Amino acid sequence: MEGKYKVKVHFISLGCKTNQYESNAMEQSFIKKGYEIIDEGKADIYIINTCSVTNIAERKSRQMIRRSKVINPDAIIVASGCYAQVAKDEISKIKDVDLIIGTNEKNEIVEIIEEYIKNNKQKKQIVSDVMHQEIYGEFGNVTYTEQNRAVIKIQDGCDRFCTYCIIPYARGKVRSRKPENIINEVEKIANKGIKEVVLTGIHIASYGKDFNKDVVDLYRKKYGYTTEYKKFDPREDLKTGGFRLIELLEQLNKIEQIERIRLGSIEPKLIDEEFIKRLSKLDKICNHFHLSLQSGCNDTLKRMNRRYTAEEFEKSVELIRKNFKDVMLTTDIIVGFPSESDKEFNETYKFLQKIKFYKMHIFKYSPKKGTVAEKMENQIDGNIKEIRSNKLIDLSNKNQLEYNKTFLGKDLKVLFEEIDKNGYFKGHTTNYIPVKVKTEEDLENKILKVKVNDIDNLELIGQLVN
Repeated sequence: MEGKYKVKVHFISLGCKTNQYESNAMEQSFIKKGYEIIDEGKADIYIINTCSVTNIAERKSRQMIRRSKVINPDAIIVASGCYAQVAKDEISKIKDVDLIIGTNEKNEIVEIIEEYIKNNKQKKQIVSDVMHQEIYGEFGNVTYTEQNRAVIKIQDGCDRFCTYCIIPYARGKVRSRKPENIINEVEKIANKGIKEVVLTGIHIASYGKDFNKDVVDLYRKKYGYTTEYKKFDPREDLKTGGFRLIELLEQLNKIEQIERIRLGSIEPKLIDEEFIKRLSKLDKICNHFHLSLQSGCNDTLKRMNRRYTAEEFEKSVELIRKNFKDVMLTTDIIVGFPSESDKEFNETYKFLQKIKFYKMHIFKYSPKKGTVAEKMENQIDGNIKEIRSNKLIDLSNKNQLEYNKTFLGKDLKVLFEEIDKNGYFKGHTTNYIPVKVKTEEDLENKILKVKVNDIDNLELIGQLVN
């Protein structure tokens, strides 16, 4: 086969780490079939793995579709992912799109494209009803590596149905990946020398929720749990007691070569005394937690259908800080949700001042077609959203700088990842603070001790400690 032309495929992945993981999985499916994956240049096939979490993400998805066709007018343009799932008819109106593939069809993408070519390239939609999907769809032997950490997908789907969110309709109900498949994947990447894994999914706090009693009993016996299985209340369906996220973490913590386990975004209601007590005993869990808040006002939270109060959220924060030293907390906040008054926003602002997150990701609410909030009255003016957003961004930057200052003069362990154009090797601490040192050594994928002596643009600067 030497000298034979390889069909070139280029991926554009938008949105969350789960999308990134799935893009990498699809890439590896193409490689196994003899295709060539390219990062730049002219491709024969462009796959835009779309995102639908915000209107901006959807607009960017459309832009990437059109841009790809400009680069190569003869290329096959494929739209896959969440936006393709929830708005297939809208995307089909874009003349540049050749194939539209839903979230369930990603693991068959090579076969779908080959069938499309075989059938004289007739424009087609292949989007199944994700709401009827009952079982987690495996991609096979894949690992998405982000520099020196590997992202591992552990579940799909969400059944929380927050009023502003389209993702349950794009991803379907909760489907948990078999723990043995997760453990096997982590063991394989550990054998490659990767020291850190990040667990991701659409709602990882729901991991194991869909396992029935027989499956739970099987896993508990397999992994040596002797305590009695406790049936969880479906209204409080994030608690432990079967084979849930905490049990999975306890098993992953036993993998010797892995040094760090980092969690993706987790639900505040997951954090209770039992969960945090067990979690704090796991020495590889990173002291960095992303707890998605969205609002610090109870009335706003209720309209969002977030299922917790600001007071309950604060208790979760207190439990984490009590059990993890130098813990870093980050969050997401939506400003300008329908009917959010000045009084409600000020409640959120005061709550955020009290909690002091290290970093806050601020989103200006925009109505999503197909969601409950889209039809709510009292939509907020864009100028008001902008003012509120800027106020929270300023608070976030202030918190970040103050937190970073507490580490001046201290020694921190850093996993180094890459060198920048100025000759600084950059990496992150366990609590995900960016640190850089000036050195001519190759520090990639090494965990080394650094003495912090300065701060530059919210990054810590230090020197290696012998």
